[in-house]
Amino acid sequence: MSRSLQAHRLNMQAFAQDGVPLVDATLLQNMKRLVEETQGLEPDSVIKWQARGELRPRAGADDEVWLHLQAEAAVPLTCQRCMGVVVTPVQVDQWFRFVADEDIAMAEDDQSEEDLLVMEPQFDLLAVLEDELLMALPLVPMHDECPVAPKLQAGEAEIGAEAGQKPNPFAVLGQLKKK
Repeated sequence: MSRSLQAHRLNMQAFAQDGVPLVDATLLQNMKRLVEETQGLEPDSVIKWQARGELRPRAGADDEVWLHLQAEAAVPLTCQRCMGVVVTPVQVDQWFRFVADEDIAMAEDDQSEEDLLVMEPQFDLLAVLEDELLMALPLVPMHDECPVAPKLQAGEAEIGAEAGQKPNPFAVLGQLKKK
């Protein structure tokens, strides 16, 4: 079975029992929702990631299934100052604990520090990876120093035109005072 197919249909219980990490690189262009956020994507841009499952003993109950997900990528985004491409490093380092169903996840979510996921027969690891990368993107991507100064030409032209057309309000007051 190929690694990408395995990551799309992962049996988490067996993966955690096995304890062997899954290490791979996925083309950024295969992450459709993430691609929507990018600008000037190179066809060979990759996300390097690693996933490791483990079982943690729990007193009086079955062992808990945990997943540790790590990833890194360089994502081309739009700089909010100059509107050019800014390649932004994005990293994920997240632990997840699996629970039996959505009701348990909702009940335990407020008290737990880790993220909770519902155990599914075929878990889509790459969908969770894409979710985590999307959440790791900066809200306002910007260069430290833009390679080209931002152009404010439209705003400056409008301000200059408005300034020449409006009369000075104090000049009107001066006319009233002379009367």
